[in-house]
Amino acid sequence: MTEPTPFTGDSAERPSRWRRFSAAARRAASLPVQGIDYLYQTGQAYRHFTLPILNGAIGDQLAARQDARAIQMSFRQLGADIAVPELHLTGPPLTTVVFLHGLMGDEMIWQAGTPDTPRYGPLLQREAGVRCLYLRFNSGLHISQNGQLLSGLLTELLATHAESVGELVLVGHSMGGLVIRSAGYYGTHTTAGVAPAATWIGRLRSIFLLGVPNDGSFLEQNSHLTSVMLRKLNVAPTRFLSKAMDQRSNGIKDLRYAILVDQDWQSPYADDVLMPPRTVVPPLPGVPYHVLVGSLLKTANSALHHYFGDGLVGAGSAVGRIFADPALPPEAQVHTRVFAQQSHAGLLSNPEVYQYLREHL
Repeated sequence: MTEPTPFTGDSAERPSRWRRFSAAARRAASLPVQGIDYLYQTGQAYRHFTLPILNGAIGDQLAARQDARAIQMSFRQLGADIAVPELHLTGPPLTTVVFLHGLMGDEMIWQAGTPDTPRYGPLLQREAGVRCLYLRFNSGLHISQNGQLLSGLLTELLATHAESVGELVLVGHSMGGLVIRSAGYYGTHTTAGVAPAATWIGRLRSIFLLGVPNDGSFLEQNSHLTSVMLRKLNVAPTRFLSKAMDQRSNGIKDLRYAILVDQDWQSPYADDVLMPPRTVVPPLPGVPYHVLVGSLLKTANSALHHYFGDGLVGAGSAVGRIFADPALPPEAQVHTRVFAQQSHAGLLSNPEVYQYLREHL
């Protein structure tokens, strides 16, 4: 009679089905914990972005109901708002560079980098001998509202620190550049009987506009057109979708055609698709403007470059009809530079862009 063959080989070395099932169950059970831990760590690392994103999306609504989460335009130091008198600017007059972020951004985009992607603020302060100040603003408000707030804040800066602030340089990325242009408008126009805030205008040395949609954003134009078409269909689902889309902030809506003054968004024709009102805001006379344009392509001579540009702002819009107008008066000083193969966010940490800033301060 043949002896039964003992159970040996690979089968004996493998864990039992129950052990394999138990190990798989333990791994599956730990996934939610690991996911929550990952989200927490990520949230801690990027928590300074959470509030600006919320304000960019619905900041106008937060401000309207006086919600504590609504950002107030302010200079920033050490991650906190700081009043102008508390800036403690001392010493001889220095060229003062004021940085403004874009939609859903904050002041950290100019400061927090890595050795491979250094940010412009600390570099300029260290290498160019200038003073750098950083602003944070509620990007969900109308651009014109932020423009007036900026004009007032710069006026207060010069009134409080007249002996320490030399010439002013303004640097704006995306929406921040539009806020600068709006501030220039309100700094040279009388509003509601108030004299123009010409003090800071007279100190302007130069303005840098990085990836700024000077003629509007194709993304917002498409969003507005989609919302209008859904509303015109006039059935319950499309009305719901249109209403939901229209909850985006006033700041986002102003990006459609770069609305820089109050009367344009206050007009009853503000939502017209083809010919909405748009007040012309020309360059400030005698102030050099440096219009820096990003392009995802290698060449700037194409329709794709003109429309898509850096991926978020079309190159045609960034150059702007006003800045490219050959009929600009002689005192207008506009310098345009295109940076090939450069994304919208990449304009904030590009060595060539930094070199341009340093050379033209």
